[in-house]
Amino acid sequence: MELHAGNRERLVAALRAHLSASTRPLRGLVLLQGGEERTRDSTDHAELFRQETYFAYLFGVREPGFYGAVDIASGQSILFAPRLPPAYAVWMGQIKPSSYFKDMYKVDKVFYIDELAQVLQNQFSDEHGKPLLFLLHGKSTDSGNYSKPASFEGMDKYFDTDSSMLHPIITECRVIKSDMELAVLQYANDVSSEAHIEVMRQAKPGMKEFQLESIFLHHAYMYGACRHCSYTCICATGENSSVLHYGHAAAPNDRTLMDGDMALMDMGAEYHFYGSDITCSYPINGRFNRHQTVIYNAVLEAHNAVISHMRPGVKWIDMHKLAEQRILESLEKGNIIQGDIGDMMARRLGALFMPHGLGHLLGIDTHDVGGYPEGSERPKEPGLSALRTIRELKEGMVITVEPGCYFIDALLGPVRDDPISSKFFKWEVIENYKRFGGVRIESNLYVTAQGCKNMTNCPRETWEIEAVMAGAHWPLRAKN
Repeated sequence: MELHAGNRERLVAALRAHLSASTRPLRGLVLLQGGEERTRDSTDHAELFRQETYFAYLFGVREPGFYGAVDIASGQSILFAPRLPPAYAVWMGQIKPSSYFKDMYKVDKVFYIDELAQVLQNQFSDEHGKPLLFLLHGKSTDSGNYSKPASFEGMDKYFDTDSSMLHPIITECRVIKSDMELAVLQYANDVSSEAHIEVMRQAKPGMKEFQLESIFLHHAYMYGACRHCSYTCICATGENSSVLHYGHAAAPNDRTLMDGDMALMDMGAEYHFYGSDITCSYPINGRFNRHQTVIYNAVLEAHNAVISHMRPGVKWIDMHKLAEQRILESLEKGNIIQGDIGDMMARRLGALFMPHGLGHLLGIDTHDVGGYPEGSERPKEPGLSALRTIRELKEGMVITVEPGCYFIDALLGPVRDDPISSKFFKWEVIENYKRFGGVRIESNLYVTAQGCKNMTNCPRETWEIEAVMAGAHWPLRAKN
């Protein structure tokens, strides 16, 4: 809980600095409303609860139905808990007193929600009149969704509110991770890396994709206490590996693994709200063939090149273009495309093989907030428009590096009819890759003062993957 206390301290400092710069008085309370438990339609079956992320960031509360407040002047933190009915003790367990939540979540005070308006009025009214509440309202530039501002009965009548200042400031706080946040993110990466390796060891022709998903989920929960995953697992093999968000309800990881398939395993465990996002690609039979080696090494070269260039001040859009360039260069050497790489880049042909962005900020959300701060605009060009951020890297950021190369007929097919772009492609060779699918390699990096640190620890070189799939220990032990 020290982690969340530190998050509150950083937010208070940022709000005070903003208010001072705008010559406004250092007064008011941040008020957030936590997530509510949801049930499935037409039933009382409750879904497994996962806390709203801004509320989790500030308070670390696991239970639904809470409110939380932070006084900007004093830094004092207050939780408001739901007052549970006696029947709760019968069906759900002991009803905990307010003192439990005060000790558990390391806040200054705890009250019940039915006391919220009275407590805030009595304790925070001053010479300025009504207490001022800073509410969370703003758009996520990644999802397009708006955060939900807190509300309660009597708020409009007895309180002044500000719904514009908090969101950009708390979002910017979330972009830079503290040492404690990095430690939890590292743990999620450690567990997920080990789970990926266990899947890699057990994968073989004849299995189902959902069995690989099950192995990952079991290992992450059994050995890492990770009850939640950061997102729905993508366990794609064969042609499915060119479906960027495979694994959804209409494509539920249900294909049979075939000898000669490539697997694209995009899975990440979550621990105490903080997540990981890791992708490993490898041949199901444990041995790379010639075509698989060409595409895999093209992506690996891009992955490694980006990591070697990452440091504070580097523009993420330049890293995306670097990844595209390295992939195109490798495909040209592999006799799949032809012509001048600069001309291909100018025509944005790299987006035909890598239509998604290079990576995204990572934290409490898989696609973490802050990708496009106020004043920045999303690019319009193919491929670049899919970038989840175009920020300059800063020390303390955590970001994924996930270049990919896919053979997607919906993208490549129309290019055949383009008299200029089609000349760059060796269509008779590409025909051999028509059912290849794709390769993605994804690691989680945090930006340091001098460069970056890879938090992910999975086999990446083709020979490492083959050795681990054949039963070798990881990390590989040096031979005497």
